[in-house]
Amino acid sequence: MSVEPEATTVPRPPLPRLGLLPMIIFGSRWLQLPLYLGLIVAQCVYIVLFLKELWHLSWHAIDLTEQQIMMSVLALIDVVMISNLLVMVIVGGYETFVSRLDLQGHPDEPEWLGHVNASVLKIKLAMAIIGISSIALLRTFIEAGNLGSDRAGFTETGVMWQVLIHITFVVSAIGIAFVDKLSDSGMRRHAD
Repeated sequence: MSVEPEATTVPRPPLPRLGLLPMIIFGSRWLQLPLYLGLIVAQCVYIVLFLKELWHLSWHAIDLTEQQIMMSVLALIDVVMISNLLVMVIVGGYETFVSRLDLQGHPDEPEWLGHVNASVLKIKLAMAIIGISSIALLRTFIEAGNLGSDRAGFTETGVMWQVLIHITFVVSAIGIAFVDKLSDSGMRRHAD
């Protein structure tokens, strides 16, 4: 006869009782739930866009030039990167601002979720935006050979603005990371 050890449960301390106003204010975080659900719908739209672009690439692969195939593949990568950004915002934002997901120990728990907070989320979002901007800029540079012709989808001024906007994203991300590092080191000094 085998004796199985009893599962020991640690009793949780009772939840603190909140007054009416703090309960309303704290509960207002749930107003963000429809926003995250809306982003999930946007994710579905991006799936449709990805499949449409993939179908177009697959169906016309024989007729397309190498540059056109490259542009289609970059469009697919762009959709994937935006989709990754959506996942970061949905999962990280919900976990940070609405409620815990309690995924500890789940085999599919994202590695970055264990140490996500508003500051980490901002830096990850900034890096994702830079990645998306880089893909868009790469697509522009590939098409730059058409500048001045009727086939050009943009002007030299448009290219210049894209580069300046991309540089602004990079400088902003560096600034966010620098301010985060300063505040983190300041908090560590204060804790010591």
